Amino acid sequence: MNSVDRRDPGLAGPSPTRRTALGCLAASLASGLLPAPAYADTATWARTLEQARGQTVYFNAWGGAPTINAYIQWAGEQVLQRFGVHLVHVKVADAADVVKRVRNEKAAAKLDGSTDLVWINGENFLTMKREGLLFGPFAEQLPSFAYVDTQGKPTTRLDFAEPVEGMEAPWGMAQLTFMADAKRVPKPPRDLAALLAFATQHPGRTTYPRPPDFHGTTFLKQLLLDLTPKSEHGVFYQAVTADVFARMSAPLWRTLDALHPQLWRKGKQFPGSAAAMRQMMADGELLLALTFNPNETANEIAAQRLAATTVSFQFTAGTIGNTHFLAIPFNARAVAGAQVLADFLLSPQAQARKADIAVWGDPTVLDVRRLPAAQQLFFQMKPQAGTLAQSAPALPEPHGSWVRPLEQEWTRRYGV
Repeated sequence: MNSVDRRDPGLAGPSPTRRTALGCLAASLASGLLPAPAYADTATWARTLEQARGQTVYFNAWGGAPTINAYIQWAGEQVLQRFGVHLVHVKVADAADVVKRVRNEKAAAKLDGSTDLVWINGENFLTMKREGLLFGPFAEQLPSFAYVDTQGKPTTRLDFAEPVEGMEAPWGMAQLTFMADAKRVPKPPRDLAALLAFATQHPGRTTYPRPPDFHGTTFLKQLLLDLTPKSEHGVFYQAVTADVFARMSAPLWRTLDALHPQLWRKGKQFPGSAAAMRQMMADGELLLALTFNPNETANEIAAQRLAATTVSFQFTAGTIGNTHFLAIPFNARAVAGAQVLADFLLSPQAQARKADIAVWGDPTVLDVRRLPAAQQLFFQMKPQAGTLAQSAPALPEPHGSWVRPLEQEWTRRYGV
């Protein structure tokens, strides 16, 4: 059994101030008092709403987290009540499986596809876009897109260096974030040099998830950027070639060769996921863990799975960040329903609920400052234990074509 500090049970849910704000906004939404966001073609959207009524949307989304599953269930209840759209959550382990299925359907000329909406980004989006597997462009015609922060969060229009071009709708933000118990790690490492020194000073107490786990691959990309002068970063945002990969990845392999003997089990084994790594930290086996959700530490403290003294931190110069998206396959049966669902998930109400640490804690893609005052109240949350004290710059993801060679070469070198 893990030993964790007990907290005031009230901290696990919205504060009284937040509950009041939520109640006021819910009442305003119900009464229709809040202004609707601006969009280009009211008549077209009205037809979309009419066509969507009665449709069933098969939403293919990762099903590995109870909090996310519960949020999607809530969204399904909302779109059914408001728009007459039925949501079926098809729980998948990897979006790549959905890509393969849609590709096979295209090869078989199957126009009534099995997927209406998919949670996706990165290499999977790149594949679907280049193979003509997507419906669109549609994203920037959604009413709620009017409030997306495309200036402050440029990755809402750029997915792993690939222009989105309206082929997927932004849903949430993410950034590589580390966590540690301040009682055991009073000075967490805030750059790569400090992390490497920390691993040497504490042999066997650090590690990273095993690629091709997403978090493990992201850690490799973070090292790749940190080991390369900024003046040369441009090469990472272009499609990779064999020669460029060999040259630019050489410092990474040299660093890992030196680092692995200092890691947990001397780098001969690796945790299978970030969740497993976080549990090992909670158990005292590791001193550090990592996540791609800056709010996850606060989530885990609220759920009493991590000590209340656990802190979040990022490298001062920046860590890799991106946006995750919603896309509609080219052969979706419920195209109108999928757009209505995507628009609702992008709405201030749904985005604020998703950002709530007590619900999910997934950062919003919206520019909250541009929302009407009543909707801004929806995002007002008291700081929680474990919340990131100060965000570092978000470094754009390398081009999606870098993922596969990184994972393949890592496996060749260290995966046996």
